[in-house]
Amino acid sequence: MEHIRLPKVENVRLLDRVSTRRSRVGTLYLTATHTIFVENEAGVRNETWVLHSLVYSAEKQAATTSGCLLIIHCKNFQVLHFVLPRERECHDVHLSLQRLSQPESYKELYCFSYKPNVDEEERLQEWDFLDLKADYSRMGLPNSLWKLSPVNCHYKVSDTYPAGLFVPDSATPPVIVGSSKFRSRGRFPTLSYYSKENHATICRSSQPLSGFSARCLEDEQMLEAILRSNPRSDFMYVVDTRPKLNAIANRAAGKGYENEDNYSNIKFQFIGIENIHVMRNSQQKMLEVCELRSPSMSDFLEGLESSGWLKHIKAVLDAGIFIAKAVAEEGVSVLVHCSDGWDRTAQVCSVACVLLDPHYRTLRGLMVLIEKDWVSFGHKFSHRCNHLVGDPKEVSPIIDQFLECVWQLMEQFPCAFEFNERFLITIHSHIYSCQYGNFIGNNERERIELGLRERTHSLWSYLWTNREDYINPLYRPDHSQTQGLLRPSTAPYCFKFWKGLYNRFDRGMHPRQSVEDYLRAIQEETQQLEEQLASHKQKIAILEQEQGWSVTQKAATFDKSPTAWALGNDLGLANTPQDYTGGFITSSPCQPKAPEGSLILLPQDLNKTSDSNHSNSSDQESGIADLSCRSPLSEDSTKDPDSDEAAYSAA
Repeated sequence: MEHIRLPKVENVRLLDRVSTRRSRVGTLYLTATHTIFVENEAGVRNETWVLHSLVYSAEKQAATTSGCLLIIHCKNFQVLHFVLPRERECHDVHLSLQRLSQPESYKELYCFSYKPNVDEEERLQEWDFLDLKADYSRMGLPNSLWKLSPVNCHYKVSDTYPAGLFVPDSATPPVIVGSSKFRSRGRFPTLSYYSKENHATICRSSQPLSGFSARCLEDEQMLEAILRSNPRSDFMYVVDTRPKLNAIANRAAGKGYENEDNYSNIKFQFIGIENIHVMRNSQQKMLEVCELRSPSMSDFLEGLESSGWLKHIKAVLDAGIFIAKAVAEEGVSVLVHCSDGWDRTAQVCSVACVLLDPHYRTLRGLMVLIEKDWVSFGHKFSHRCNHLVGDPKEVSPIIDQFLECVWQLMEQFPCAFEFNERFLITIHSHIYSCQYGNFIGNNERERIELGLRERTHSLWSYLWTNREDYINPLYRPDHSQTQGLLRPSTAPYCFKFWKGLYNRFDRGMHPRQSVEDYLRAIQEETQQLEEQLASHKQKIAILEQEQGWSVTQKAATFDKSPTAWALGNDLGLANTPQDYTGGFITSSPCQPKAPEGSLILLPQDLNKTSDSNHSNSSDQESGIADLSCRSPLSEDSTKDPDSDEAAYSAA
């Protein structure tokens, strides 16, 4: 509270981003964790909550006759325009927000003060929800080819790696330690994914310290051990995810890449994914285009093209596809690295896993994948996501790109993923919100030192508890896609702009309801109607028994599957994105026509819909805008006055 210069400002206007002529007047409150705008409309209490951890920047503009404008940009891509009546008030709020949104130490983060109504035993159980050892066991590890090595116990070999690592059974501790000394930050080659069908693996490491001519016998033996652990292949790929010029430039600093003359039976492959600085600038340019008030089609498309954002998404997907095909189709093991092995390496390894393994296309599976390839293997969340005040050059949207790659795949294969878009957006928001302890710190060692397990809550348990909000109604567990390798197209026309993430707060610019949400609402309403029908049938049966008469009625059976509106296509045969381009009615589904002579009991109220909102307490605690939507059948249904959606719609 000592950082709050002015806790309350009255007669503040919240402008509509699309049309500045529209605004709402209310009171602005600053608390230790949130900025809250309460609208002053008679009989209505609409609130907009902004978590300080989500504030990326606060910009104060020059005062005018109408007041002083304060623009708040958030890490979840929300932009708020407040007009404060006096410049001095705007100055105080601006300075307060700058300090509150840039914590200087971990103890200031929201996760350490977030206290939901959960007892201590339940809180500890949250952290036991995911078990990485169980995921490795699912892959068939350990076995005669791969073992769990204690070599990094107490993080003695690499302080950015997890304590438990799988290495080839033939790799001895001296070979592992020797290899680590020849790799940047000690990140020696270790296993990320194992295919028990053909023994091919995805391994990961950092770049070798090869310079122009240096070599290391132990590192060469380590790669040879990885190769021998796949008895069905006589070579392996080494994939450097950097542009070749970048890798060559690193040689001057004593780093670089593997020399094929020194490593036996390897095939080297460069994949040109740009560095964190290029990605940061690209996203910033793309967001500037998103924030244009009324862009023309040419302005928007030219701005999106000049940002290069989708080109970078394509590069990450291409790398994942190359690795997935090498493992699944060629049966060849792959070693992946970039510079330090915690950015581009995490991206392409996890994308390849999503393509390879149907398990990672489920709710629990994606959680495990992020925990394994990102959290455990030392992606620097605190630096990349700007959790603490620090070097702005360390900030980069690396995890954003992975989540977008998954979304792009969902667009091509809508029946192959158990989760929906809202699931990805919720994960994205909480990565930056610091409400949960999962993404605090830069590696496993830091998280243990911070005592996150003992002092904070886990996001994964919250998501699983509310999993009904994140189920994809098109998901078919028995679908051919869910059983094998995904083969997406990366032709330029297959990539889409993710408006659901980058423009989801612009309610006036486009509809917020997706096809999946529309179908989900229909499913919920159908379930309600079926329950009412069952109740009516039960009452009729009781009446028949009591009065001794019966009514004969023909029963009409309708298909209740998520693909009920398909036009006779056999979606079970679909294997490619092209198989999904047709077959769905684009107009609103209507009441199925009743067979002649049948008796249908209609309920009195057809307007009941099931609201899939997040809990109000979670919305207000996190400051994350409500992503729920309602069926068109109940578009005018009552909004919760305490929800973020109601607040933003009023604003």
